[in-house]
Amino acid sequence: MNLRDLRYLVALAELRHFGRAAEACHVSQPTLSTQIKKLEDELGVALVERAPRHVMLTRAGEDIATRARRVLAEVEQMRETARRASDPEAGSIRLGIFPTLGPYLLPHVVPRIRARFPRLELLLVEEKTETILHMLREGRLDAGILALPLHEDWLETEFLFEEPFMLAVPDGHPLAAHRSLRMDDLGRQHLLLLEEGHCLRDQALEVCSLAGAGEKEGFRATSLETLRQMVAAGVGVTLLPMLAVKPPVPASENIRLLPFRSPAPSRKLALVWRRSSAMGNFLRTLAALLRELPEELLQTPPAQTHAGRRGKA
Repeated sequence: MNLRDLRYLVALAELRHFGRAAEACHVSQPTLSTQIKKLEDELGVALVERAPRHVMLTRAGEDIATRARRVLAEVEQMRETARRASDPEAGSIRLGIFPTLGPYLLPHVVPRIRARFPRLELLLVEEKTETILHMLREGRLDAGILALPLHEDWLETEFLFEEPFMLAVPDGHPLAAHRSLRMDDLGRQHLLLLEEGHCLRDQALEVCSLAGAGEKEGFRATSLETLRQMVAAGVGVTLLPMLAVKPPVPASENIRLLPFRSPAPSRKLALVWRRSSAMGNFLRTLAALLRELPEELLQTPPAQTHAGRRGKA
């Protein structure tokens, strides 16, 4: 058994196709198929159910592929340890970030990371929180920027910042006349929310629970931009994170953005990684850099509309 054969098995487990797995491993399909068969012979168990148009792993194959991912991740950690020892700020980092944060945070932090670590290769993966956690556990990501709390004892966590929410309402909505809101102003409102799997949905539902609000039935958005457009069309109201309403995000017509009075609802963001990672010291340095966001990005602006009209007190 060798690492090459384990990589072939992992590729096949992920792609479920001999041809695509061979292409991903930069070998011919017969070569990959032969090595998988040799691995089966060595282990004395079938790993793959072969069908003309479909590949399935056996139960043993799934279990061994999971263990192979961990082995490969540990080997990569050894290599990373050696690279960091010779040059702590070089190499690559695979960073996961969830979709309701990535497009709004990255324009502010990626230039700073490149300036501070010019030899660092930053590889970004945008996925929902559960997928990022799964990829971290399997070693396919080095770190992630996620919302707290996280109940995973295998994770190291460095708090980054707290991001307030604002309420987005259509022009002409009864709340649009306010300059700011109390939580109980949301009572009896029915908010537009994201589909299942987005951590922002869970955060918004928590705010709804505290304020006596609810969810608009029959509507589930796939992105913040869908929510924004639905508000602009007068369909309803929603919560938007502060970074999602700051430049370079363009203003949306027919939307009024209302800040909350203190204590405002918010979400807490953190950089997380495996406790066993060889990159811990570097990741703490990276977390310190990510915390250095300009203060105005997280400050609550006055209530605003696209046209800049001022609301009533």
